[in-house]
Amino acid sequence: MSATQAIVNVTPGRKRYGEGEQERATKRQDRRIRLALLLPGLLGLLVSFVIPLLDMLRMSFNVGKPNGVGEDTFPFEMYVRSLSDPYYWQVTVDTFVMGLVTGLLCILVSYPIAMFLARTTSKWKGVLVALAIAPLLTSAIVRTFGWMVLLGNQGLVNTLLTDLGVITTPLVLANNMTGVVIGLVEIFMPYAILTMMSGFGRISTQLEEAAGSLGASKAKVFLRITLPLSLPGVLTAFLLVFVLSISTFVTPRLLGGGVVQVLATEIYDQTTGLLNWPFAAALSMILLVLFGTVIAIYSAVIRKMGFSS
Repeated sequence: MSATQAIVNVTPGRKRYGEGEQERATKRQDRRIRLALLLPGLLGLLVSFVIPLLDMLRMSFNVGKPNGVGEDTFPFEMYVRSLSDPYYWQVTVDTFVMGLVTGLLCILVSYPIAMFLARTTSKWKGVLVALAIAPLLTSAIVRTFGWMVLLGNQGLVNTLLTDLGVITTPLVLANNMTGVVIGLVEIFMPYAILTMMSGFGRISTQLEEAAGSLGASKAKVFLRITLPLSLPGVLTAFLLVFVLSISTFVTPRLLGGGVVQVLATEIYDQTTGLLNWPFAAALSMILLVLFGTVIAIYSAVIRKMGFSS
């Protein structure tokens, strides 16, 4: 027995650990520290999200009265109504299609911008990145009003096309789903650019250089190396834009002109106009299920492609 071990064994009140016990004690202490650090955030999440969500779930089983008061019962009347009425099925489908098209167009437009910003060595890179995300400094309401002016029958787009002789009658770009998608793509582009830039930063350019040195064309290098390696960032950006799109209210309300009805606008109408809070809560839960379904599909695709950590 060494002198150190003898001192440890004879020291009064000193807890002695056998083989492996010291490591387990250290792990337990680390878990307690992590839990203590997470506890404030978990409590905040519980108070600000979980409890209101459970209350909304409970409300969705009530029955709304014409005077705005909900009857505390547990029927599925609100869900049956929302799932059996063809109108609300169409609203749900329109919401999903709006998010899908917005996400795809946003990726197509933002991809080259994000790649350029991630790989440029220009001294103006910081300025260019700031310009790309500068729209986030402006309210979405202000930008939506701007698009209402640009896309109107007498707006800048139709006026310019008419003056150039491209069209003879104004294009219907506002008060429909086309205008809503155009506005949403511009509004959510900064989110997609930032998300994909972080993904491009992890791609090694040496692989592309090696493929080029072996005779691969630039198109083949992009399709075989750059695009597959950038897919995690692309899919994450699409998921972010999709979730933001199907939950947005202002742009469909303003650019849609009251014609485009999605789940967010319908929830607003049921809450403030008809005072049917239980039915609005049921629609909100359906929107939440749509969120969860898309996120589950995203996770499955990521695992299937072997990108999960």
